[in-house]
Amino acid sequence: MPATPIPSSILIRQPRFNFNFKPIFQSLSYQISSSSVAFNRARYGSIPTIPFTTNARVYSASSQATATESPSDKGSGGGRSGALTPGPVTGDVQKIDVNPPKGTRDFPPEDMRVRNWLFNNFREVSRLYGFEEVDFPVLESEALFVRKAGEEIKDQLYCFEDRGNRRVALRPELTPSLARLVIQKGKSVSLPLKWFTVGQCWRYERMTRGRRREHYQWNMDIIGVPGVMAEAELISSIVTLFKRVGISESDVGFKVSSRKVLQEVLKCYSIPENLFGKVCVIIDKIEKIPVDEIKKELKAVGISQEAIQELLQVLSIRSLPELEERLGSSGEAVADLKELFSLAAKFGYAEWLQFDASVVRGLAYYTGIVFEGFDREGKLRAICGGGRYDHLFSTFGADDIPACGFGFGDAVIVELLKEKGLLPELSFQIENIVCALDLDLQGAASMVATILREKGQTVDLVLENKPLKWVFKRAARINAQRLVLVGNSEWQRGMVGVKILSTGEQYEVKLDDLK
Repeated sequence: MPATPIPSSILIRQPRFNFNFKPIFQSLSYQISSSSVAFNRARYGSIPTIPFTTNARVYSASSQATATESPSDKGSGGGRSGALTPGPVTGDVQKIDVNPPKGTRDFPPEDMRVRNWLFNNFREVSRLYGFEEVDFPVLESEALFVRKAGEEIKDQLYCFEDRGNRRVALRPELTPSLARLVIQKGKSVSLPLKWFTVGQCWRYERMTRGRRREHYQWNMDIIGVPGVMAEAELISSIVTLFKRVGISESDVGFKVSSRKVLQEVLKCYSIPENLFGKVCVIIDKIEKIPVDEIKKELKAVGISQEAIQELLQVLSIRSLPELEERLGSSGEAVADLKELFSLAAKFGYAEWLQFDASVVRGLAYYTGIVFEGFDREGKLRAICGGGRYDHLFSTFGADDIPACGFGFGDAVIVELLKEKGLLPELSFQIENIVCALDLDLQGAASMVATILREKGQTVDLVLENKPLKWVFKRAARINAQRLVLVGNSEWQRGMVGVKILSTGEQYEVKLDDLK
């Protein structure tokens, strides 16, 4: 609806918020100067501080731990049975540490916007590849994560005994939970399964840049496909994610190998198969501890000096032709790797891959192709990693199913995006700010807000009787697209005032026509 011309004598002179509704502003009992509502002052003006009093009610730790419930609440399945009761007021108030526990994070709005942006990219890539989303409890049975291969993860568990004398743990990774769910579903699901999840994980470990004790992880898994095509598809999905967020092959690459390489070497020296997992866990430390320590640990689990020497020589290989020359072309390891690199060329990401025989991954359950995403400048830990785990299901007492997948943490990729200047600036935005110009019209303003929300519009409703100067500042702070004012005269005629804040266009509109 076109704006109604208003005499310039009643215009409010303000670069962005110059409303010229005569009925609305003639009802105001104050004058707003141009300096008091200027856009920059509105956007950058100081925010009043909230005073704290010393006579605040104190809640004691003991009262929180032993919340009371009334007889009527017991067994009701609802109500306020878990409500905290106030403790006695004392003269001493104990200040708490306002920082989150070491290794964990708060997510204030600005960080939550980034997290949602990243998770939305995870989910969109998964959708593009035809994966379905699943999730599992954060609290699982401890036995799900305790294996006998000497993995670091065993010592990094947040685990305890619950009140039912059950050993439980906060999940340190997602793959065992996935396997448990697949076993639980049994024949009710048809293979292959293409599932993904974005979930919170916990590990009590030494913190470095991009490594936290609490993090979120994006997993994609393919269950029921034995061929290397599954691994090629998974790596393709990660490449797609990188491209979506602005990361190229010059920034990131994938180190690729196969655990079958180690199997073939160990088989030559008659190393028992039950030592394979332990050897892999030790080899995974090859860039973390001196080589002499690697040799000592391998010798301690029963590997001969000759086998150790041969193993370390093979692990130093960085080209597939050299590996083929060393092991021959008849083995599964070389055949799988050659097929993967061939498929990568067809998918269009061959330049992202490089062969590195030392990559084995630290978890004992991997059995074939393994890979790690890394930043080429070497400033960060592995960005992501995964591989084939065909024998995980039998460790839980079920029949084995061919499977592969990857885990992709949120913390490292955010650090990389910061490093490359690719982290988006995501500001809070609202489509409408709705304000009543009179205390008696707050109910009317709530009706306007409800109408807009039912039409799918985002609305910030001014909940108190605030001066227009405050409303202007609020609109600038939340990046509102338009301001809807409810004034006496307009409301009596079934209309409201609207101002488009980006262009300055302003008009009155019937309530029924408000969109």
